[in-house]
Amino acid sequence: MIRVAAVGDVHLGPDIAGRHRAGLATIAAEADVLLLAGDLTRHGTVDEAAVVAAEYRDLGVPVVAVLGNHDYHADQQAEITDLLTRAGITVLEGTSVVVSTPGGTLGVAGVKGFGLGFAGRCGSDFGEPEMKAFARHGRASADMLSAALDTLPETDVRVALTHFAPVDDTLVGEPPEIWPFLGNYLLGEAVDRHGCHLAVHGHAHAGTEKGVTDGGVRVRNVAQPVIGTAYALYDVTPHPVAVAV
Repeated sequence: MIRVAAVGDVHLGPDIAGRHRAGLATIAAEADVLLLAGDLTRHGTVDEAAVVAAEYRDLGVPVVAVLGNHDYHADQQAEITDLLTRAGITVLEGTSVVVSTPGGTLGVAGVKGFGLGFAGRCGSDFGEPEMKAFARHGRASADMLSAALDTLPETDVRVALTHFAPVDDTLVGEPPEIWPFLGNYLLGEAVDRHGCHLAVHGHAHAGTEKGVTDGGVRVRNVAQPVIGTAYALYDVTPHPVAVAV
């Protein structure tokens, strides 16, 4: 069994520096890895990211992150990624990492993701250039997750880490009108196609914690306003998973 801790949407800034770390004091005794599901900052500035680095460095467990839309706001995502990396945090964007734990090997494939919507009610690559760009970016983000999972070495457990939601189950509670901007069904298809054990995301502050893909993979919305704590804990047992064809 691998113990996965996860949280997203912490939206840290200099005015609350040091406060969040108090809730992480026992994480090394409770978890084998910590996953950060994006929106780590408020406005995507390097100053805010420095607070994130200070809160999550040297916790005694590996920390793996993706960025969120807030982390892109100031166009400093490259600088933020570099800063977090130098603090020992692995930042994924269309990439993957393998973590060795006492319970086995954990493979994490991550991407920020992007909106698009869900089957039967999603954006399409048709019409104005702006609409085409939106739909194409949503599809490209799912392709990036699929490629990251495809190149992930064989591990005991496989987890998909995104900011945007791969299913609409975990968006219940959010206004339905904004669901296309909160998630993307193609992310869920990638999760099913590559045999994941768990999918973790954030972004939906008013959503629901628990969902499932069409293929039966557990999905968890770990946005901090949803889980209401410094991190949620999930026990993941290595077992064969069905791969969609």
